[in-house]
Amino acid sequence: MKPKLQFLLVFILFLPLPGQAQQAYYPPPADWERRAPESTGMDAKKLATAVALAQSKAVIEPGDLAKVITDSFSPREPDFRILGPTKPRENSAGLIIRKGYIVAEWGDIERVDMTFSVVKSYLSTIMALALRDGLVDDIHAPVARWVRDGKFSSEHNRNISWHHLMNQTSDWQGTLWDVPDWADRPEGEDRTQWPNRELHKPGSHFKYNDVRINLAAYSLLQVWRRPLPEILKREVMDPIGASTTWRWHGYENSWVTLDGQKMQSVSGGGHFGGGLFISSLDHARMGLLFLRNGRWREQQIVPTQWIEAMRQPTPVKPDYGYMWWLNTGRQRIPAAPASVFWAAGFGGNYIYVDQHNDLLIVLRWVPALPEVVTAVMTAIND
Repeated sequence: MKPKLQFLLVFILFLPLPGQAQQAYYPPPADWERRAPESTGMDAKKLATAVALAQSKAVIEPGDLAKVITDSFSPREPDFRILGPTKPRENSAGLIIRKGYIVAEWGDIERVDMTFSVVKSYLSTIMALALRDGLVDDIHAPVARWVRDGKFSSEHNRNISWHHLMNQTSDWQGTLWDVPDWADRPEGEDRTQWPNRELHKPGSHFKYNDVRINLAAYSLLQVWRRPLPEILKREVMDPIGASTTWRWHGYENSWVTLDGQKMQSVSGGGHFGGGLFISSLDHARMGLLFLRNGRWREQQIVPTQWIEAMRQPTPVKPDYGYMWWLNTGRQRIPAAPASVFWAAGFGGNYIYVDQHNDLLIVLRWVPALPEVVTAVMTAIND
């Protein structure tokens, strides 16, 4: 064998296989490696500009979120009241993660804050685990097969499937935790018609509605028969190395008894208080799990089939999937790939996941996701 050919064959033998050029990084518990932006293919100056933009867009006043929530919803929603705990906001925070490594951060990333509707994406993950474990055998099956206490017994409600609950097209009619469905972001100007609204066939009408999201949480509680925070901790947060500082709250009146045990049905947002109180770092671990297609090291926590399913556009709301927001047609963020998805919550709370660019962004109290993402995109060199 000629020396040049022999060298070439040896070189080929040691080439990495496609997709294995670099082993994916997963941060160990209580630690996360920082790297210079240039080492991950980013321009440090442009990244600093993006961080400065995010900081300039932060909104932390007024700090009293109980008052902010009340002022936002009580003028229009009948008998509005805070039912769950709240916590003041103090400072903005954020993380930019490339190829698994922290390349930029600001604020107190370990501070536990309210996160509002970002928790919806955590709730949909509980749905994914129920499918994974066979507790629910078909997302298109009617919820009435599992919840038999009357909440899905009416002619309209009995046709609602898990699929409808996950993409907010159920148009469920009823009252949960003393709040009627129509009183949450009521539609139309004629208040006398709110309780007698026209019902839409499940799947035909999208409405962002926390009463129905809370119904999804309650329904999953009936399936798991254990508190959902316990399921989230055991099945997701502990395996990905999250801290123990986060808390998932329900309401003062959302306690139920299952199998002789008193449990709180948690809320899927902070509309009435409650919801997930969590740090930016723990959000980032959850985001990295989805950036890695549901896998954490050797463990496939969230099935890849679910990652694909949750990113399917809802026909009547193409920029929404299973409780994750989508960039369908690059309409929401033109500078970003159409494949990105993100969790979003009131006040500028985000977990932004870009698998194409191996990019993760967590924002707290920065209601300017498109602008920040656009600025970060200009810093990517490779």
